[in-house]
Amino acid sequence: MKQRLATLGDVAKEANVSQQTVSRVLNTPDRVSPRTRTKVMKAMNGLNYVPNRSAQLLAGKMLPALGLITASLQFHAPSQIASAVKSHAAAVGFQVTIAMLQASDKDTLQAALNEFRAQRVGGVIVSMPVEAEVAEQLVADNADIHCLFLDVPPESRVSHLGFDHRDGTRLSVSHLFALGHRHFALLAGPENAISARLRLQSWREALLHFNITHVPVAHGDWSAHQGWEKTLELFRANPEISAVLVANDQMALGVLSALNQLNRKVPETVSVIGYDDTPDSQYFQPALTTVAQDFDLLGRQAVSALIEMTERPEKPLLELLPTQLKIRQSTAKFSETPGRELLITQLKTLVQQL
Repeated sequence: MKQRLATLGDVAKEANVSQQTVSRVLNTPDRVSPRTRTKVMKAMNGLNYVPNRSAQLLAGKMLPALGLITASLQFHAPSQIASAVKSHAAAVGFQVTIAMLQASDKDTLQAALNEFRAQRVGGVIVSMPVEAEVAEQLVADNADIHCLFLDVPPESRVSHLGFDHRDGTRLSVSHLFALGHRHFALLAGPENAISARLRLQSWREALLHFNITHVPVAHGDWSAHQGWEKTLELFRANPEISAVLVANDQMALGVLSALNQLNRKVPETVSVIGYDDTPDSQYFQPALTTVAQDFDLLGRQAVSALIEMTERPEKPLLELLPTQLKIRQSTAKFSETPGRELLITQLKTLVQQL
């Protein structure tokens, strides 16, 4: 015998609310308190209630959906943020519509917002690097869509949720300095990435605190290949480097590979610190010391903040979440290499350049 499908009335009875309240949760969730919305969604899940989306679209009603604009999901941070946003949105009864873009210029972002508007999505999380003037113009031009940005300059006059890179970068520099390191190199992310620029700026400020000013810098594209390539360039020009700060763990994997190729043992002769604390980083050889960012917390906070923005649009959000250093086996005390061994290492490096 075919099981009867749950109705709107069944959900209302289970949640102890009116059918009108259930309808509002489905069609205009911003008009329902988070507590009531959660109660209704719990009843829907328990009864396996399936809304009639076709009827809702034909009626021109708002779907309980959030938009997510993101960069390529092949990299760790964007993929983890997207996963967290989807899971926490689902927990409170929202679908997530994703637009994955190759660029974050105003026209490209505006086209994505227009597409969301056509799908009747009223709130969007922008998980891409966006310059302040572009973000501010998008907000001004799209008053009917609430936008929450995750990667904009701190001074941007838009709703912004992100990480405080100063925490992890300062701890990284202090940790290496305490171990006796004085010759640093910085492997930053792309120059057009806001988070990469902020990490680089924070590294430099932390190093300046210890009167270290002359530090070689290279920029990679977040990939392990670029980590490998840029490390070879850095050490061929600066063989005295004993500590490398890297803007993400994927590039740090390439750094470890390049140092092995250069016969520079980690951490005996060079210490390396990554950024992101990817699940695989503790299984690198050696296990990677890295800066942890809680992407699950970011996703949860972003979903909650965006829903609150739709209910209280007059209250802009400006919040930075903490980062912390995870110390593993890729960092150790600085050891002065005997002159003969250092000369041999430099000769090997010169041979590899020929």
